[in-house]
Amino acid sequence: MDMQVKPDDSAAARSPDAGIALALDSVDVTLASRAGPVDILRKLDLQVDAGQTVGIVGPSGSGKTTLLMVAAGLEAITGGRIHVAGHDLSAMSEDELAMFRRDHIGIVFQNFHLIATMTALENVAVPLEFKGLNRPGETAREMLGRVGLGHRLTHYPSQLSGGEQQRVAIARALAAGASIILADEPTGNLDQDTGASIMELLFSLQIENNTTLLLVTHDRRLAAQCSRVVEIRDGQVV
Repeated sequence: MDMQVKPDDSAAARSPDAGIALALDSVDVTLASRAGPVDILRKLDLQVDAGQTVGIVGPSGSGKTTLLMVAAGLEAITGGRIHVAGHDLSAMSEDELAMFRRDHIGIVFQNFHLIATMTALENVAVPLEFKGLNRPGETAREMLGRVGLGHRLTHYPSQLSGGEQQRVAIARALAAGASIILADEPTGNLDQDTGASIMELLFSLQIENNTTLLLVTHDRRLAAQCSRVVEIRDGQVV
């Protein structure tokens, strides 16, 4: 059910419409197993406009997280075509995909995935340094202030609450200027009140930065806060 309401030039082909953030055309993802091939995504078609918020729902094992990994260039497709932020991901090398993610994609995970040996400030500054931006520490400090953690800059993940860790993860995803945010159950490890606060923050920053947001969630009430809801079953949009 679909309810509607740049890295530097390379050999990768570009999407013809700059207003489209994500376009999947008959995408397949098939994985090998001892019992034989397993189809995760099957001829999946999906188009998301730049600046749109999309809630992705469906039962466990339906292919929701795989869709996000494909959009991030972290999982290869076995059929079809995929354009993200104007780039044909299937035409890119691993090095080009890494640069593509650096320049365009921010990911917010359910389990935060912060570097335990780094402070909040360092966790946010690292991708800025990889991108070669000037004064990454100052940018990271400013972004942490925007998510309400200006007083927690030198704290390590183990010294932060779950909600604070997720705020650091959101700051990290947005600090480098990502045009597309991929959020995989970002409130799954948080209590209801903290989760609501985190989503309010994420939606606020999405509007402020005019980013495209793809939100995977089991919570249909949360998905309904997006401008569009897409349901996936058995690897297909239904």
